[in-house]
Amino acid sequence: MSSSPLTPAPRSHVPTGALSARGRRGRLLTLGVGAACCAVLLSACSSGGSGDGKGGGSTAAGPARAEISVNLKGERAAAGKPVTVRLAEGELDGVKVTAAKGAALTGKVSADGRSWTSERPAAPGTAYRVRATAKDGGTASAAFTTVAAEKVNKLTLAPGKGTTVGIGQPLSITFDHPVKDKAAVERALKVTTSNDTVGSWGWIEHYDGKDRIDWRPKEYWRPGTTVRLRADLNGVDSGPAGGFFVRDYDTSFTIGAAQVVKVDLNTKQLRLEVDGKVVRSLPMSAGTPGGKKRSWGGTTVLMAKEGTIRMNSETVGLGNAYDKMVDYSMRLTWSGMYAHAAPWNAAYFGNANRSSGCLGLSTENAAWLYGKVRPGDPFEVSGEGHKGAPAPGNGYGEWNLSWAEWQQRSALR
Repeated sequence: MSSSPLTPAPRSHVPTGALSARGRRGRLLTLGVGAACCAVLLSACSSGGSGDGKGGGSTAAGPARAEISVNLKGERAAAGKPVTVRLAEGELDGVKVTAAKGAALTGKVSADGRSWTSERPAAPGTAYRVRATAKDGGTASAAFTTVAAEKVNKLTLAPGKGTTVGIGQPLSITFDHPVKDKAAVERALKVTTSNDTVGSWGWIEHYDGKDRIDWRPKEYWRPGTTVRLRADLNGVDSGPAGGFFVRDYDTSFTIGAAQVVKVDLNTKQLRLEVDGKVVRSLPMSAGTPGGKKRSWGGTTVLMAKEGTIRMNSETVGLGNAYDKMVDYSMRLTWSGMYAHAAPWNAAYFGNANRSSGCLGLSTENAAWLYGKVRPGDPFEVSGEGHKGAPAPGNGYGEWNLSWAEWQQRSALR
């Protein structure tokens, strides 16, 4: 559509509250979101908005109008796209995009002052009002509502908010549904630390097959580091099979002491080191070499202290080898490797590896270790007879990848 500015009425005919002489000059204001457009005429001095994106106003002597076009209009506008406002003549002073519920969309005016783009996409199922102001004082507004999401993607965060964890704990996000547009999701995830820790996101497959993304520092965390995640995901489309995210997430946690548990399969000893110094060495018995009962090697991370739990060998593919209640259980992998009390194996502690894959200790020593370690503490397993390093998604196995290998797992590399 083309138009030309209207000639304003003489000043004596303009009612109180109308624009200044400069502000009454006709302007061409183009407001758009995406590619498609729908022309709308709004009053430059007292424009209004409606659900269909149309509005207008007039003075006693006739309207002083600005022409705008809006592609998001009505009550079934598409979600997941940034809002863009373009001005055909002159310069924008600012744009406000407010939501009936939820946060407003912030954005930036371009260097030439001719356009404004929101930093985030329009969220699904949300009513928005757009108000643009030109530097000469003219304004225009519009309204639209986006279609509600047909499918909603949710996530699980680890570690928990406000917790203190060990130096090996990654920031981990597991998604309920598949994430096809991994780059769009990763761009919405902002990690900040109290000491500018170097780290990277990496996409992996969770043990249950779900999509997962972890943020791992280049090296173990420094004790005392505060970590914050802002996941500005509301309005991000994860793909046809995953659907939209409809909320944001904000969490933080703190890194505790520099504790590492080192397990030597050759000497059958487990030792706790704090700040690089050995606190105590404990005789233990690891997984039986040569078959399915071998322990995992490499680096695992303490996932949880689960206390007394029932362990059934049938749940980990070992037939009916055992079914018993086990004390001081410390989970290391999703596949069932633990450190725990194993008094029935007392004859092997420090002498032979004869467990079904776990790191067995005396009840006294297991209780001591249980009281010292915290989730996030690395367990570094070395020596002969293990079955290799666990996959990154089998617990927190990403420490078995080099820094270069881990960085390659980012969708933004």
